[in-house]
Amino acid sequence: MLLAIFAIWKFPSFKAQAELGSAYAARVGCSCRYVQGRSLESCQSDFEPGMEMVSLSEDPATRTVTGSVPLLASRSARYAGASGCLLRPDN
Repeated sequence: MLLAIFAIWKFPSFKAQAELGSAYAARVGCSCRYVQGRSLESCQSDFEPGMEMVSLSEDPATRTVTGSVPLLASRSARYAGASGCLLRPDN
């Protein structure tokens, strides 16, 4: 019971951190993939410590990379040519 109360109390913080982490991963992953031309797996290996829960996926047709934290957050960044990669508005 105490653990459940603590989790509910801390959830807004977890959600905010997940949003930030997924947005960071999407933007950095997109730049790594489409600006540097590296594989998505190679890009994910460059993440900072603590980013292990964030996964990357891509849509080659739209040149979009999505960073996701399961059940909490998902953000996408799209390659925009000379402008580099831009975060999309909240999904």
